[in-house]
Amino acid sequence: MPPALATPEAGASQAATTSRGLRGLIRIPRRLERAMEIVLIACAVLSIFVTIGIVIVLAFEAVDFFTEVPVSKFLGELVWTPHTAHFGIWALVAGTALTSAIAIGVALPFGLMAAIYLSEYASPRARRMLKPALELLAGVPTIVYGFFALTVITPWLRGMFPQIAGFNALGPGLVMGIMIIPMISSLAEDAIYAVPNHLREASYGLGASKLPTITRVVVPTAWSGIAAATTLAISRAVGETMIVAVAAGQSAKATLDPRGPVETMAAYIVRISTGDVPTGSVEYKTLFVVGACLFLFTLVMNLTSYRLSRKRRTQGGL
Repeated sequence: MPPALATPEAGASQAATTSRGLRGLIRIPRRLERAMEIVLIACAVLSIFVTIGIVIVLAFEAVDFFTEVPVSKFLGELVWTPHTAHFGIWALVAGTALTSAIAIGVALPFGLMAAIYLSEYASPRARRMLKPALELLAGVPTIVYGFFALTVITPWLRGMFPQIAGFNALGPGLVMGIMIIPMISSLAEDAIYAVPNHLREASYGLGASKLPTITRVVVPTAWSGIAAATTLAISRAVGETMIVAVAAGQSAKATLDPRGPVETMAAYIVRISTGDVPTGSVEYKTLFVVGACLFLFTLVMNLTSYRLSRKRRTQGGL
C-alpha cells in the first residue's frame, strides 16, 4: 500500500510545532546565557593559570638549584649522580632520546602504512571497524605496557641477542613504539583522507596507478598533517614514564647503546618522587630542574606540531 501523501494541514501543523520550538529557544533567559559564557571563560582562564603556576614553580626551583650548581657543570658533564655531586643532564637526555628514537622508528612506518591502508585501500566498512580497533591500543594502561616489555619483550630479545641486559633501552623503546602507533595512524589517516579527490583523479588521468598516486601525490600533499602527527607522537614518547621506569632500568648513562640500561628524564622524576630524598636538598631540587627541561622539550615539540597543523589548515585542510 503506497504511503499517504502529506496534506497541507499536516504541513501547517509541523511548521507550527517547529515555530514553537524556535520561540522556546529564543526565550532562553539572557542571564542563563551570560552565566554559561562566564563558566566557559572561567574554564579557559583556569587552564591558563594552572599552566602559569606550573611554569612559576619550575622556574623558581630551577633558579634555586642553579644557585648551588653552576650551569657549566649542569651542561658540561656527562655523568648524572646527584648523590656524588655529578649533575650532567646529558645522561638523562641521552636515555630519553634513545628510547624515543626507537619508539618513533617502530611507530612511524607502521602507523603511516596503517593510515595509508585505512584511507586509500580499506572499504568503508573495514575502515569503520579497523580504525577503532587500532585506537584501542591507546587505551591500554602504560603500566601494563611496562610489564609486557619486562616480562615478554625483554626475554624474547635476550633469546635472540644474549648480550642484552635484563634492563635495557631496546625493549621499552619497541613497546613505546607499539603504544604510539594509534596516535600516528589516526592523525595521519585524517590528513590523508582530507586530500581532495580531484588530485587523485588528475594523477589517474595522467596514467599513474594507485601506488604512485599515493606516494607522489597523496602523501606529499598531506605531509604537513603527517609531520604534525609524528611530532606529537615524539612528544608523547619523550614524556612516557611507566614503561621506561619499569623496564629500562635506573642507570643514567650518556650512551646510545640500546642493549644496556638507561634512565630517562621522566623515569628519574618518578624515582625521586618516591619520598626517599630529603626535602630542600640539592638532590631534591634536581626533581624540578629535570621537570623544567622535560617541560621545555615537550613544549617545543607541541608548538612544532601546532605550527605544522596550522600550516595544514591554511593550505586548504591538507
